[in-house]
Amino acid sequence: MSALLEIKNLHVSVGETEILKGLNLSISAGEVHAIMGPNGSGKSTLSYVLAGRDGYEITQGDILLNGVSLAEMNPEDRAIAGLFLAFQYPLEIPGVTNMTFLKTSVNAVRRGRGEDEMDAASFLRFVRDKAKALRLDDDMLKRPLNVGFSGGEKKRNEILQMSVLEPTMAILDETDSGLDIDALKTVAEGVSAMRDAQRGMLVITHYQRLLDYIKPDIVHILAGGQIVKTGSPELALELEKSGYADYIGEVVA
Repeated sequence: MSALLEIKNLHVSVGETEILKGLNLSISAGEVHAIMGPNGSGKSTLSYVLAGRDGYEITQGDILLNGVSLAEMNPEDRAIAGLFLAFQYPLEIPGVTNMTFLKTSVNAVRRGRGEDEMDAASFLRFVRDKAKALRLDDDMLKRPLNVGFSGGEKKRNEILQMSVLEPTMAILDETDSGLDIDALKTVAEGVSAMRDAQRGMLVITHYQRLLDYIKPDIVHILAGGQIVKTGSPELALELEKSGYADYIGEVVA
């Protein structure tokens, strides 16, 4: 079976500094992978490169989604192709309501895929159903995007975005950052509800606690810009006890 997401010998630089140094990763449809690593290992760089953020230069290697290279695609085309990134720090957009942002995003993706746009009434029913599962009320849908939201509300709102966009490949960049245990459980429930045989997920995290709620199939350790070890979910539990010291310095020059 061919991979849904395949990263081949990926080298990425920011300015003169190489951050990813030959990263290889393959995720099949239906799988949830987790990447863990110490600060500075390249975790956020990986998420930014996957999403197409400016300033991150691929100097070698490739990223394939359903066999198609993402390397030269802009972020909008990557979203149309089925990629979604949940940010570690979701952006605030004053003057744009949450509902307007969601409807505009969904219809932009639908247009890009040659599908009919959703009218206002149909979308309202659609998004309310999705929001209810994440405990987001109508008031939050009417407010400016993420403005005045708590950390937990911002993260739940991003999972709502993922839910309405229905990507084939979801990247969650330290989604647990800043969440209390109740918000973490709600976010994890929303993520877990989207697991299915057609969708892949990559969970990037520093701590094991998120993986108590989002159960990964495979865990990878990223250090020095490379994946230095891959294993079962028990690998995350080992890291919680021993830390990353044993893996720092294992990078192949």
